[in-house]
Amino acid sequence: MQESGLKPILWKEGTLTLLDQRVLPGVTSFLIAKTMEDCIFAIREMVVRGAPAIAITGAFGIALYLKGLTAKPSLSELKKKLDELLESRPTAVNLRLAIEGFLARFPETEYNTFRLEDLQRGAEKFALFMLEEDLNNNLALSKNALSLFPKNPSSLNIITHCNTGALATAGHGTALGVIRSLRDAGHSLTVYADETRPYLQGARLTAWELKEEGIPAYLITDNMAGWIMSSRKIDAVIVGADRIASNGDTANKIGTYPLAIVAKHHGVPFYVAATEKSMDFRIQDGSQIPIEMRKEEEVTAFGFLRDENGKPFLSEGIIAPKGMPALNPSFDVTPASLITGIITERGIISPVTKSNLEKVFAA
Repeated sequence: MQESGLKPILWKEGTLTLLDQRVLPGVTSFLIAKTMEDCIFAIREMVVRGAPAIAITGAFGIALYLKGLTAKPSLSELKKKLDELLESRPTAVNLRLAIEGFLARFPETEYNTFRLEDLQRGAEKFALFMLEEDLNNNLALSKNALSLFPKNPSSLNIITHCNTGALATAGHGTALGVIRSLRDAGHSLTVYADETRPYLQGARLTAWELKEEGIPAYLITDNMAGWIMSSRKIDAVIVGADRIASNGDTANKIGTYPLAIVAKHHGVPFYVAATEKSMDFRIQDGSQIPIEMRKEEEVTAFGFLRDENGKPFLSEGIIAPKGMPALNPSFDVTPASLITGIITERGIISPVTKSNLEKVFAA
């Protein structure tokens, strides 16, 4: 199984290079992150997006923060910086787990025994570990997904939502990684990629990755899914996840919930592809997942970008009256009852229940 050649996150000689996903597909540009503040900007303004990629960028942000110090920070100073990092994107659980994973390497009771050099080396090593771990988990997840489809090569029609490929992860991808692996297994695919309003990750990013991979695909608007399912055979809907509650309720990009409802009505299997890093067993159900509200202009205009100070520098395609209020929740929650199965690096969870989730991730 081959991983994607796309490398949206690159760490070299103490510098983090991020593919600027705000300007794809028209422009290939990179942001050079030299500080934690650069990483926070990149996460908040969606230079980098996708729960796994956000967490990895955050881990490198910690490494950059410590690299820039000449004296060891107090534990309270360190935690304050980590809180600033966590606030950059609150819905996805991966970033919180990354921060907790770093802190676990330097227990509070032993913090005074560590030198600045220990923190610096440990942070870089942890971030590099996260980068490699995510890629390996994505490849394992995608391999497990093959059991859900015919063993012999066949024609498959799949709908996906938002971007869950190499651009959203350390490489290969989750839901889009499954699609890549089905192609590599010899299946003849046709993919229907939701545009994913309002930020258009499906139109700008998923469509770009599918073209780069040479996978046959159609771009569809989010409100076309019902027509597609009623007019032609769809074998599965496969999406990613930003946070999965202990009962299986899943937060993903806005528009996922109605897609699941339509799939249920038409009898189309609805799969979530996610690694253990998206599981949050601390919350009972989806009602406890915080939903990030983003800027109104992402809904009322296309092509809206901001600089590192938050000042808008590009606004094209105004599509609403000036001053028109708009809602912009970045995520919605799909109830576990609408999910056929969760595809993970440890296996397939189906039916999606709290007990089945705990069985798979108890070890």
